[in-house]
Amino acid sequence: MCKIHHMNNNNSNNIDIIFTTLNSRFSHSSLSLRYLFANLKELKNSAKILEFVINSQTQTIVEEILAYKPKIVCIATYIWNATDVAEIVKYIKLISPNTIVALGGPEISHLPHRVNFEKADYFMFGEGEISVYNLCQNVLGGVRPKDKIIQAKPVEFDKIALPYDYYTDFDIKNRHIYIESSRGCPFTCEFCLSSIDSSMRYLPIDVFLAEIDKLWNRGARSYKFIDRTFNLKISYAKAILEYFLVKDEDYFLHFEVIPDNFPDELRELLKQFKAGSLQLEVGIQTLNLEVAKEINRNLRIQKIKENLAFLDNETKAHVHIDLIVGLPSETIESFSSNLDLLYSLSSGEIQIGILKKLSGTTLNRHDEIHGMVYNPNPPYDILQNNLIQFELMQDMKRFARFWDIVYNSGNFVKTSKLLFKNGKVFDNFFSFSKWLYKRSESTFKISLDRVAEYLFEYLSKDYDEELLVKTILDDVMLIEGRKIPPFLKKYKKYEKDFIQIEQSRANKRQVLRKESDEE
Repeated sequence: MCKIHHMNNNNSNNIDIIFTTLNSRFSHSSLSLRYLFANLKELKNSAKILEFVINSQTQTIVEEILAYKPKIVCIATYIWNATDVAEIVKYIKLISPNTIVALGGPEISHLPHRVNFEKADYFMFGEGEISVYNLCQNVLGGVRPKDKIIQAKPVEFDKIALPYDYYTDFDIKNRHIYIESSRGCPFTCEFCLSSIDSSMRYLPIDVFLAEIDKLWNRGARSYKFIDRTFNLKISYAKAILEYFLVKDEDYFLHFEVIPDNFPDELRELLKQFKAGSLQLEVGIQTLNLEVAKEINRNLRIQKIKENLAFLDNETKAHVHIDLIVGLPSETIESFSSNLDLLYSLSSGEIQIGILKKLSGTTLNRHDEIHGMVYNPNPPYDILQNNLIQFELMQDMKRFARFWDIVYNSGNFVKTSKLLFKNGKVFDNFFSFSKWLYKRSESTFKISLDRVAEYLFEYLSKDYDEELLVKTILDDVMLIEGRKIPPFLKKYKKYEKDFIQIEQSRANKRQVLRKESDEE
């Protein structure tokens, strides 16, 4: 089981409150749990944070939680951990029925619940920093609220205690540090939960920068900003970027940005970041104006084109562009045009997502008109609509997976260009994806060498053998430590090329060792 221990101020016999969740990966950390802990006031000494990872043994997780004999267990619940959380609640209430279980988070805050959480004692709707403290205070004081649903009001963001002191030294060394300077989103895109909170609330910028500075001085170098629209308030974006630009040490920053707001003053700062230090997640979703209008998304196509070209040509930022399959009224031909255009505009990652019907969004208004059918279980992904039937949607889910393996991985940059001949990115990759699934009978656990071999086999019908061998070698051997794919060894006529690569690697290692010895 993947588990991260956190600070607690007393031994396990005095832990009345457990804050817990299951993160989607070990490298992730929960900002929400740290907010709850930070705002516990006098109850902090009797509380503890426990974090786990999805797909761990739920009974073992329950064992770990109940070892502290807590009176209250509060669990942050999301689309990726909802099924596990429901099972954990069931076990806690079977084994320790007097333990109070309260659930909160996006998957809890909207009815009807699509996973059975009925065994829980309380459901916390909305932002929990104040209401969770009140609930814990009441329960520990012997007062049980009568209502199972506790409706929390939005907090005054600049008045609550901030969570950043509760990242441990282990977190800082090994995990992403999540931070936010703002809450809310002014846009009304129907597929997105952020559109529910349309009011923007900001921390005072000097307060926020002081928190970053404390984290920096403790050694934090990997920061993921969860602000939904980092480049909305340019004065804030500038202040944050300027803070990091004066640093000499290496660091990594991740921001979510809107694609149509890069004024010159912001551009000048972005140009100064060196390669590997900046990742920008750009929400595009669709480039079809009619589809965008259908889901209340405002598109300024010309601005998007200009800004993507700027990011690609004038910055060293790693750009990650989001595109969605299955939006209401979007045909597969329209999606194809979107992908082809984005590929021509940016060399960054293009993340192909499958539409999900998140609780709390207004997507259900399209269900009847567009024949939208969704998976009733998490992650609530679309199964079909009246324009993309189930079989084709399944093809697109495999397309998205193979696209990650081949294109987004960055492992086959040159080979991908052979695949995308004539600018027909979608059509060519769709054909390859169909062939690859039939050939491999899998979408997971396909090794790098096996992918290289499949690409070689598929492209052999259109390209010369020598070109393919050298292109795939260039791609695969770009990363230090990799070995020549075994399937290429049978092509004896390229043995000199293979030997040359190995000698070049050996010479490079020798030079590095010599330089190290001289130091």
